[in-house]
Amino acid sequence: MNRKFVYLINPISGTRGKSLILEVIEKETEQQGIPFEILDTNAAGNYDWLKEKIISENITDIIICGGDGTVSQVTGALLGIAVQIGIIPLGSGNGLAFAAKIPKRIDRALHIIFTGKATWVDGFHINDQFSCMLCGLGFDAQVAHDFANQKKRGLATYIKQTIKNFTLAKPYPFILQVDSKTFSTDAFFISIANSNQFGNNFTIAPMASLHDGLLDIVVVNNMSKLRLVWNILKQINSGQVRIYEDKKYHRNQIHYFQTAQLSIQNPKHAPLHIDGDPVDTAEVFDIKVIRNAFKLLMPE
Repeated sequence: MNRKFVYLINPISGTRGKSLILEVIEKETEQQGIPFEILDTNAAGNYDWLKEKIISENITDIIICGGDGTVSQVTGALLGIAVQIGIIPLGSGNGLAFAAKIPKRIDRALHIIFTGKATWVDGFHINDQFSCMLCGLGFDAQVAHDFANQKKRGLATYIKQTIKNFTLAKPYPFILQVDSKTFSTDAFFISIANSNQFGNNFTIAPMASLHDGLLDIVVVNNMSKLRLVWNILKQINSGQVRIYEDKKYHRNQIHYFQTAQLSIQNPKHAPLHIDGDPVDTAEVFDIKVIRNAFKLLMPE
């Protein structure tokens, strides 16, 4: 197959210098003899123009140089379009890239783009908004909202906002409906995960797979802050999927189950993030997996 690339670079993602990135991309891609174009992403996240460009110019690969939010916007816009997606991780978390074993070093990420295997991965819709990786309601979403308002980005800023919000965190009431089962809980946060992590190898859903047709749901219920830290550490290291209709549900301080779809009522309007980007919340969320949402270039 004769390949033709479009690189999309987020001009504000992460903290690394963009001139070096451009230099490496141009040098390595020219050495491969692959025709390419480098374009900026746009803040509005509108990529309708990209679909027409892919078809009219026979583009085979879209390479996203940015974080999870940019990956989500682009892949969501290209559902149903025959194109391969590559990632050069430049974000603060890079959860999808790390879950797919894509390294952060530019040259190594490019090697996977040139030689890797295009593999179908799932996504999901939350109230008709696309997510390629992970959504959150509650504490982690508030961190995402506050992080987005900071002038300085990067991991250090994210950690600072996490610590600040942890001291102020409070549980929210939720009502979850899965198949014919309904249960209520007060929870610090709920993660709806297609990949196994928030980012930076912080693995909130260790059993999650990018292509098993299931979403991993992690409900962190109300508990003391000290116990909250301990239980999250246990979840990161060895969280085990349980059946959601477990009669001991309310004794489980973290409940972790899998499903292809669910509904969440959010009466107190807990904040929401989609793939790390803050978005408007809602009182009810209908969530459903999308099988084989896009082809991602991954290590062989």
